[in-house]
Amino acid sequence: MDFRIWVGVSLGLLLPSLVFGQTVETRALTLEGAKTVAQGAAAEAGANGWEVVIAIVDAGGHLLYLERMDGVSHGIVDIAVGKAKTSAAFGSSTDVFAEMVAQGGVGLLAVPGALPIEGGVPLTVDDEVIGAIGVSGVTGAQDGIIARAGAAALSR
Repeated sequence: MDFRIWVGVSLGLLLPSLVFGQTVETRALTLEGAKTVAQGAAAEAGANGWEVVIAIVDAGGHLLYLERMDGVSHGIVDIAVGKAKTSAAFGSSTDVFAEMVAQGGVGLLAVPGALPIEGGVPLTVDDEVIGAIGVSGVTGAQDGIIARAGAAALSR
């Protein structure tokens, strides 16, 4: 067999596996999905008479949806977004970080992008983080309740 033909056939058989072997299939949170999460969170907040900011980010921490209820200070917006970004980046609820700091793990305060205040919850599908919700405006524990209600709405 001519060497050029052999190389051509070999590359033709090998190249597709190299190209396709370098990609993965992932899921993405849609705007509609983000709205569903926000509605679930807003329903929980409303049922308790809590006024909050609800932020939904994609897996990369980019804002997809934001809702600031009437009467909530505009300064709370950045906190809600920060909680959502923290959960998306680390794939964990922010209450885990809050607990670590409370137990003396103050070094966590120096980690870029980590906001250790309860109220951020990752959004997952089949254990894959597709985004996160961050809630702020009431106590950390109450923010967490609202965020978990929003996350649960995604799976309904």
